[in-house]
Formats: sequence, structure tokens, C-alpha cells
Amino acid sequence: MSDKKELKLRSLLIHGGIERDEATGAVNIPIYQTSTYKQDGLGQDRGWEYSRTGNPTRAAVEKLIADLEQGAFGLAFASGLAAISTVLSLFQSGDKLVVSDNIYGGTFRILDNVFKHFGITYKIVDTSDLAKVEAAIDEDVKAVYIESPANPLLTVTDIAAVSEVAHKKGKLVIVDNTFLTPYLQRPLTLGADIVIHSGTKYLGGHSDTISGFVVVNDEKLAERLYYLQNAIGGVLAPWDSFLMIRGIKTLGVRMDRHVENAQKIAKWLLESGYVSRVYYPGLESDPGYVVQKKQADGPGAMISFVLKEGYDYKAFFKNLKLITLAESLGGVESLVCHPASMTHAAIPADIRKQVGIVDELIRFSVGIEDVTDLIADLEQAIENAKIG
Repeated sequence: MSDKKELKLRSLLIHGGIERDEATGAVNIPIYQTSTYKQDGLGQDRGWEYSRTGNPTRAAVEKLIADLEQGAFGLAFASGLAAISTVLSLFQSGDKLVVSDNIYGGTFRILDNVFKHFGITYKIVDTSDLAKVEAAIDEDVKAVYIESPANPLLTVTDIAAVSEVAHKKGKLVIVDNTFLTPYLQRPLTLGADIVIHSGTKYLGGHSDTISGFVVVNDEKLAERLYYLQNAIGGVLAPWDSFLMIRGIKTLGVRMDRHVENAQKIAKWLLESGYVSRVYYPGLESDPGYVVQKKQADGPGAMISFVLKEGYDYKAFFKNLKLITLAESLGGVESLVCHPASMTHAAIPADIRKQVGIVDELIRFSVGIEDVTDLIADLEQAIENAKIG
């Protein structure tokens, strides 16, 4: 098939981007482990001059993520936060962002403790409430920054509706698509201007590399981001670029299993009698269920829940045998974390409490193990966490 745009997404995961090495025909893009390139004369390079500026292995994964997000331009970074930092560097002193009220703690930290010192400020808003978003957009606001589903309460924002409101006022829309990946959701097609990923998570999928990505359609915006990428220098290394291409090839089969397991576990938690609240947009009872079904091809595999009174959440973590207590998410193995003291510790306690990130909240990244083993581990850990 000559036009890759005709490929279904499952095929594009494997055949998208720069598919093979033209010099040798290798079906895997080689790791161009070089910092610099021979030039044939002054001003006469062969398309490459210095690997911070550009590297063939990195270019391959940048083209791949752009294809998957149905975007025109992709950029790869050394981490998700390097990607976020570069996007935030588009703004200048006096600019303000409207930000989802439960976002990754690292995003809040860099907004509050780094960019605020440069005069770039933010408003925290429940972006699932369109009226609140519209009311928050004043003259100083330059962009709306969304996570959907948000981390860690899985709040769903209507990306198309927010984009319409923001664009009417001449503002950019930035969407962190880490939790769903382009396999389940493609924000650019819903009206977003910039898509961000922590590739460390589902895109890589094996908890063995750290990366970040940005995808846009607008050429002028892309030129500015490429300039910032080169100037700031937080680029993805050749070896990690290779690992990301390898990981993305299995994204479809992994995500199918992740979601299948998560749906069964969310239903079990809801009916178990052990929890007072389950946050998962794949449940019909979830406030974001209808919007999630409209804008995405699945609910993802992140679940958050709160144990009922009478259970010690600290003992729950300690009693787990198969599921691992750890930072991060999106790997083939199941991971749990305690947002209040781990991923979202940088957010002040009063803000955490206000949005619902209570001490008893548990975030669960559902892996691809046998789901009966996962449920059995959850059950024994909760039972053994019973107080008295």
C-alpha cells in the first residue's frame, strides 16, 4: 500500500513513520549512535550535522508519533517533563494558562515552582465543566492545558467542546494524551493544537526507557517548537528512540489487554464491597462515561479507588504480592501508587483535598497479567488490611 494514511491504526503502529533503513534495507531503523556527522564542505552536510539538532533514529520515532496522532510534525524528548517544559517555553512573562484541576504532580510542580518565577501563571479549573473553562479564559490566558482522563481522578474533559470555546477566543489547546495514547484517543482530530505524551508509559510499555513527545499540525508552531527543542536540548537519545519504536509496535495488542483487564477489575472493585469510590471512565456510573465514549476508542487502563473505612491503605500496599508499589504507569506489569505522597506530593495538601486526592486514594495501572491473578492479589491485600 503506497499511502500509509489508508492503513488502519493497528497496521500503522508497525508500518508508520520511517519504516526501514534506505541504505541497507534493514526492517528496523538502526541506532545511529553518533554525536556528529562528516560534512563534505563548508555548508555541505548530508542532512545531518549534530545529534542534538537531528538524528536519523530520533527522526524515525518523531515521524511515527506524528503519523499515529494524525499530526504533521512530531518531536521527541528525553522525558515527558522535557516535552512539557519545551511546550511551556512557548509562553512569556505575563501569560497565563488554564489548567485541569487534577493533573500530574510533575506538571503542577514545573508550573508552580519553575515557570511561575518567569511570570507565566496558571488558573486551576475543572475543565470537565465547560462553563468554568469559558469563564476562566480572560485576556491574559494564552492556552488551556488539559489531561483527559486526568491524573489521578480520571476526570474526562470534552476536548472538542473546550477547543471550540478556546479557539473562539484565540487561545491554544494543549492535551496530555499519556493515559490513552493515540491508539485510543487522537486529540488533534478533536481540535487540540498541541498533544503531549510521556512516552515512558504506554508507548514504551516495558518500563525500560524514559521519553516524551509533542505533536502539532501547524507549521509555524512546529518551527517554534523545533527551535526550542534544539535550543533547550532535552532531546531523546538514539538508543531510547530505538526502544520507543520497538515498544510502539506492540502498543495495539498491549492496550487491548490492558483495557480488557481494567474493565473487569473496575467492575469487581465496584461490586466488591471493599471500596467507597471507583474512578474509571469505562463504568457507566462514571460522570465522564458518555464523553469518554464519544471522543475515545476505549476507557484506558488506569483506575483509582478509595478503600472503605475499616481498611488501612498502608497495610494494603504492604500486603500486595503480585502487584508492585512503584512510581510510573503503563508498563506490562501492574503498578499501584499513593498519589498523595508519591506522584502528586508536589501539589499543596489543601489543593489535593479540594479536588479529591485524599490520603486514602490508590491509583492502579492495570497490567497485562492474568486478570484472575490480579483480582486475587487485590482481594487478599484488602482482606489483610482490615483494621481490628
